[in-house]
Amino acid sequence: MRQLNFKTTTGWGGSRPGAGRKPGPNPRIRHAPREKFGRNHPSHVTLKVRSDVPSLRIRKCVKGLERSFAEACERGDFRLVQYSIQSNHVHMIVEATGTEALARGMKSIAARFARAVNRSFQRRGPVLVDRYHSRALKTPTEVRNALKYVLLNAQKHEKRALKVLDPASSARWFDGWRGQRPDSELACVAMARTWLLTTGWRRLGLIDTG
Repeated sequence: MRQLNFKTTTGWGGSRPGAGRKPGPNPRIRHAPREKFGRNHPSHVTLKVRSDVPSLRIRKCVKGLERSFAEACERGDFRLVQYSIQSNHVHMIVEATGTEALARGMKSIAARFARAVNRSFQRRGPVLVDRYHSRALKTPTEVRNALKYVLLNAQKHEKRALKVLDPASSARWFDGWRGQRPDSELACVAMARTWLLTTGWRRLGLIDTG
């Protein structure tokens, strides 16, 4: 007997152009294969929270997140080097020995992050909108631009120059400001080890705070 063909291009279901669920006005991050990068490339990572989560910049939440960062910032094959907490998202600059190390490190960071947020606001349930978004930084220029973007991100959102370094970020421990010394307080981030984050970007000049 001749085998029946179950594919169809008419009616409901089946294989046809344009089939499948359409993305909404605010589509989630597609689960495409992550960009591969080597151990010498830092990464700019973003975590976004759900709309029902209060502002992350509330002092008690910032302190809770800093404690969680301090516990998970150094894993040997993964390091959280810089961060900036905004009202509904967090920017991070991290180092990892590879794609798998990045995934494991961010899984730990994300879990601690969610627990800290729920503990701060005495809430339950999911915190993050979706999985993290990451972009490898492969040149000194990309690293310098990312550092400036992350550590001065509050100025971007408030659309004005801040008189002091953003207290909801790791800016106070950053030693790459022009004319500004880092805080001697114990930092809740790890020390950078890659050439791009320790030396490479500095060849382009230190960063102004304003």
